[in-house]
Amino acid sequence: MKATHVSEIQTSSPSYRKVAIAACFGTFLEWYDFLTFATLAVVFGPLFFPSSDPSTALLASLATFGVGMVVRPIGAAIFGSIGDRIGRRPVFMITITLMGIATVCVGFLPTYAQVGIWAPILLVSLRLLQGLSAGGEIGGSAVYLTEHAGDTNRGYKTSFLQLMGPLGILVSTLQIALLQTYLTQEEFLSWGWRVPFWVSIILLLIAFKARMALEETPIYLQLSKTEAHSKSPLRDNLKDPETRKRMFLLFFCISAGGAVLFFCVQVYTSVFLKTTVRLAPQLVDQLNVYATVALLPLTVFAGWLSDKIGRKPVVVSGLILGATLILPAFHFLQQATSHSMIFITAILVGLSGILSLVVGPQTALLAELFPTKTRNSAATLPHNLAAGWIGGLLPLIVTWLNQQWASDIAGLWYPTLFLASGALVAIMFLPETNQSNLSH
Repeated sequence: MKATHVSEIQTSSPSYRKVAIAACFGTFLEWYDFLTFATLAVVFGPLFFPSSDPSTALLASLATFGVGMVVRPIGAAIFGSIGDRIGRRPVFMITITLMGIATVCVGFLPTYAQVGIWAPILLVSLRLLQGLSAGGEIGGSAVYLTEHAGDTNRGYKTSFLQLMGPLGILVSTLQIALLQTYLTQEEFLSWGWRVPFWVSIILLLIAFKARMALEETPIYLQLSKTEAHSKSPLRDNLKDPETRKRMFLLFFCISAGGAVLFFCVQVYTSVFLKTTVRLAPQLVDQLNVYATVALLPLTVFAGWLSDKIGRKPVVVSGLILGATLILPAFHFLQQATSHSMIFITAILVGLSGILSLVVGPQTALLAELFPTKTRNSAATLPHNLAAGWIGGLLPLIVTWLNQQWASDIAGLWYPTLFLASGALVAIMFLPETNQSNLSH
């Protein structure tokens, strides 16, 4: 009870707001850096992977994006265990520094025309470093913020962390749209695409200063006083049957479901509208801004709703709606034209609403499913495994399947079937956690 009391005091004071702002801003920077790469995937194709076939160049660029996602579980395994052994706070300082350095360096990379094969090699190397950093940050930040949030209204309080991904995309997209508006095509391809990466220097300094003021979570401090830390948290998690089961449920239902929806809604729609529907890039960016702005309040609402009716029904509803509506949504987008702004916006906002149902309660769920002693490693590994291997490779897999079947949307059967399976498993096995005591 003492740990809970400490936590409640923490959340009732202005210090919780300071913690939440600092944690969220750092996560925003991680997502901004990580997803700027995805936003520029179409640009990177000819600059770093020149080919006579535009589809091949696009696949190579998406594969490079996917490489960063694939190594996320490695970063999660390393930094998640460190977070359980020495504390949540030190990990944040390391991950924010790695991500910032890697992203700034992307902005100074020479292109294929300048250095040949070294250009894609250097790009992939920096992408790997970004992936390792994101693996430690995304998931670990959810545990950190939830342990500070106390035992009441955790879904609502922690849902704001989920806004950082959409905000990262929003800021990145707005920057690129402005650059494309005020620069010629030649100027943008020559140096304009580098500007979002250069901006990371300023954001990194702000985030680093904010994180220097962060405090360790009260729950972890209480654990440090009363219990010896696990020397091998990840191994202990895999040995325990109940923890292993919950790690699978987190991976397959919550994190993979959220990742599939996130990359379908926030990443692949942009690629689809630009390359398949062939809308003007500036128009696509404008449409994505509308959808992202709508996602922000919807995500907070879903977090609040999960406090009232439970995490499970909210998440399961999102999975079922996603499985049911993704294929029809992309079918309608395929028929759209540049004159269908309202129609396209309505579809994108609807998809954002489905996404919010899964990601809104997600931050709280990551922490609530596991005991304090090994929570960081237990949550970060399956979460990043799902985001990296399932979500991160989704645009590449869907694009490849479309090419194999000579169809623009047939590959979307892959996320559809995955979401349907996740919904079924969640209905049968996912426990309700919104009343969990995090100090246990």
